Amino acid sequence: MTQTAKKFTPKRIFIEKSVAETEFTRRILDQFKVAHKHINDANALLTRSAISRRPHLWKKSLLLARQRGPFMRLCPGTQKHICCLYHNLDVAAGCNLGCTYCFLQGYLNTPLITLYANLNDMYTELEDKIAKNPKRFFRVGTGELSDSLTFDDFTCLSRELVEWFSEKSNAIIELKSKNTHIENVLDLKHNGRSVISWSMNSQAMANSEESSATSRNERLRAAKAVQDAGYRIGFHFDPMIHHSDWQTGYRETVDKIFKVIKPETIAWISLGALRYPAGFDSVIRKNHPESRIVLGELVPGLDQKLRYFKKIRIDMFKHMYSWIKSCSPDVFVYLCMEREEIWRRAFGWSPRNSAELKTLLDARVKP
Repeated sequence: MTQTAKKFTPKRIFIEKSVAETEFTRRILDQFKVAHKHINDANALLTRSAISRRPHLWKKSLLLARQRGPFMRLCPGTQKHICCLYHNLDVAAGCNLGCTYCFLQGYLNTPLITLYANLNDMYTELEDKIAKNPKRFFRVGTGELSDSLTFDDFTCLSRELVEWFSEKSNAIIELKSKNTHIENVLDLKHNGRSVISWSMNSQAMANSEESSATSRNERLRAAKAVQDAGYRIGFHFDPMIHHSDWQTGYRETVDKIFKVIKPETIAWISLGALRYPAGFDSVIRKNHPESRIVLGELVPGLDQKLRYFKKIRIDMFKHMYSWIKSCSPDVFVYLCMEREEIWRRAFGWSPRNSAELKTLLDARVKP
């Protein structure tokens, strides 16, 4: 997989003094013999004025910093929409894959890739929240503020997380990616407590909107290798993008998945349509003037995000659900951030609320 995986190589590393002596920082510095500079406060480095003066420097730089807030937080969800009650584990901020629709380009105020190096604090927090609450079940993922595997060739963090969660009966870790750095997880004794997932799209959208990510077929080859190592697999069609011949494109991707991956190893498949805050429209147009995703039939939803018209979303979800179920009736499919009405009209059923969806998903991966 290494010959096709997208690699990030920093030209310069900034190190917050509070994490300068951590094992994680030493691990990174051992691999990159590049200029590095110690700084007192990462927040001072990440001011808008500093970034605007030398924008090209930051895109090729790496920041090793201390996570000041909690590492793990419950997904905030969207009011009046059904949420899976997932926990995000923020181990990094920023991504090198540059997908046109990525919300990070509007959410983060810096192009600088940040890795949090105070991992001892993270494991202490995980012990307090997970190990000390054995009656609660936690689905945890690292793919919210970054891609879970895109820096794993040099962070090796997947090994640590898979091994930590392998000993827990009340939690699983999901690593979600558009990259193929899987070497670190293939030889681990994971005890079924990890799900390795890939974001998928139609070939046309992968080519035009995810052009810096690995190809669709490369992701599937990585998924096959991980499946053969005994892991459960997840797939996330989020965002689905309405485009000409979308039915042929998405149907083809579904068929390819089930030609490569055994249905019984799939933990879940999620579907979500393109959506973003109204102010994000101008960010996409500036950063990706060639992209046509902003030209879709998008209107403000109840959450004030621009979404496709209800009829378009239902049509896409209904077809995808039908195609997946025709390949395997037992694979669990769910919607991300949609209302009960959309579930019922697209799938013919709906969880009553977020808590019920959480219960259904938990059951897919509980021991």
